Amino acid sequence: MASKGSGRSGLISADVLPNAGGILSILAGVFEVVLGGVMLHAASLGESFALRFPIVVNERNLQWTTYIDIFVINSAWLIIVVGVLLIVLGIVSIAGGISAIRRKSFGLSLAGAICCALPSPSSIFGILAVIFVSLGKREFGAES
Repeated sequence: MASKGSGRSGLISADVLPNAGGILSILAGVFEVVLGGVMLHAASLGESFALRFPIVVNERNLQWTTYIDIFVINSAWLIIVVGVLLIVLGIVSIAGGISAIRRKSFGLSLAGAICCALPSPSSIFGILAVIFVSLGKREFGAES
């Protein structure tokens, strides 16, 4: 296959890689922001979480179930922390994706891709974004 002036031949030319990484980073960032917002809304409901162990009690043909609470947490604060963290990571991912598409700052582009590669439901997009932005480093010009 012929190369397009970047000195690289292959299935994907190097000038497409930052765009692909940026788009994946933006998609993952939007998903993280939406998920963080849903988590903050769930935390506003004030639900608590309890890990319960059921015990069946039978006293002379009367049977009922009682529960022993093993682990009880008022998870509203935990959900708030995780939700805010997801929103912040999502914003950085979106900013990094925009930077990758515009080829402005390699550092911000890579940071955005890494932020969406952290353990979250959109991690596969983030891993691919890190790979694509890293391989397209030459496209960022004099800043690389």
